[in-house]
Amino acid sequence: MFADAIERIDPFTRPIHSIVRLYGHNEIIPGCATLFFVNEEGCAITCRHVADLITSAGTINAHYRKFKGARREVLSERDAAQRISQLETSYKLKSDTIIQIRNTFIGCVDLYERLTIHSHPTQDLALLRFEGYNRALYRSHATFLGDTSRVKAGRSLCRLGYPFPEFTNYRYNKTADEIEWTTEGRINSPRFPIDGIVTRLLSESEAGAITGIEMSTPGLKGQSGGPLFDTNGLIFGMQSATNHLHLGFDIEDREVLVNGRRSRVSNYPFLNVGQCVHVSVIKAFLREHNVKFYEG
Repeated sequence: MFADAIERIDPFTRPIHSIVRLYGHNEIIPGCATLFFVNEEGCAITCRHVADLITSAGTINAHYRKFKGARREVLSERDAAQRISQLETSYKLKSDTIIQIRNTFIGCVDLYERLTIHSHPTQDLALLRFEGYNRALYRSHATFLGDTSRVKAGRSLCRLGYPFPEFTNYRYNKTADEIEWTTEGRINSPRFPIDGIVTRLLSESEAGAITGIEMSTPGLKGQSGGPLFDTNGLIFGMQSATNHLHLGFDIEDREVLVNGRRSRVSNYPFLNVGQCVHVSVIKAFLREHNVKFYEG
């Protein structure tokens, strides 16, 4: 149903690859998110929580570099272990603390001079402006739904994103104590569509304006920031989050047969539904920042 639409959406929908390292660990945690371009001028949108990860990377990396400098100064001391422990407390470093983040934008533009990010004050939406580049690596751009009254319960829509971080072009540099990108390994992650029907339109208050679209299927991690579209490729919104609705069909300590053996089980089922930013919110935000976009 959405095969042709996906081919129209794919040229301007791109993955954001991230690698993260926690304190005290050499293992690298890969992750993905999604953005899509709204015009031919290097302007794209994604989720605010994705943009926060991008903007926080510099501060987090600088904080750990400062800690490493302080640690080097005490390594030769007789009570080095105690002093390092004190530094860990001072710098608020624990085993689950993120200490390094690296992000890269795949297939967006060539080398750019600046990336300006504007985050929506209340919605999970952010605008990215790539500036000072020579050549765009994406093709085409989004066309947003003009008649927003067409966003109704029961309409079939699809989302496209990059939920599975299968890239491997990274490593931990033990000498520098840094995570870094490499020229070896797989550089791409697979695109992944998931469809569903609109179940509800969401607002932040009883009489408030519609700001979100609920879908009957979940949005997967990594699809955050990806477009929500119809069979014609018109953009109805952007994938933001997944909510978990308790169904109430709870089972507690019930005896069942599992692989031919009697077992007692409990189950508390939830329905995982996707939440998307409504197209009207996106268009209003783009107008506020004087960003050119297209409607259809």
